[in-house]
Amino acid sequence: MTRSSFAAARRSRTPPGDALGPQYQPGTCNIGQAEIARRRQAGHVGVVVTVLVFGALMALGSPPLLRLVVALPAAVAASGYLQAWLKFCAAFGSRGIFNFGALGQIGQVVDADSRRRDRWRANQIGLASLATGLAIAIAAVLVPR
Repeated sequence: MTRSSFAAARRSRTPPGDALGPQYQPGTCNIGQAEIARRRQAGHVGVVVTVLVFGALMALGSPPLLRLVVALPAAVAASGYLQAWLKFCAAFGSRGIFNFGALGQIGQVVDADSRRRDRWRANQIGLASLATGLAIAIAAVLVPR
């Protein structure tokens, strides 16, 4: 991909056909390698925070129900990893944007059907992340002292 083809696709707001190659696909793929790496890093951070919070709660002998707080960092980890794996940013999907260039270079999705499909995928990622976070939190509650 050349800079001129990206610029042309960006001017038209939604990439026409293969202007960006097979990259942007409504509801399927809205981020490139730099954004994927950022989502993967968020997943790593979420796992580290989840383990640290759980370890601290266990070391302090906190009540089992208090361990439910690990749901939040676990959901962040799940969200990061899901977005990296799916090559789809939930926040971008909700906002109707995409990025296949350097971090911060975004394009707009103007096609109504594409935006609808992107929002649907964003909601799926959010719900799956929430479910994963809750499942991990329930498992943390069930761990004996």
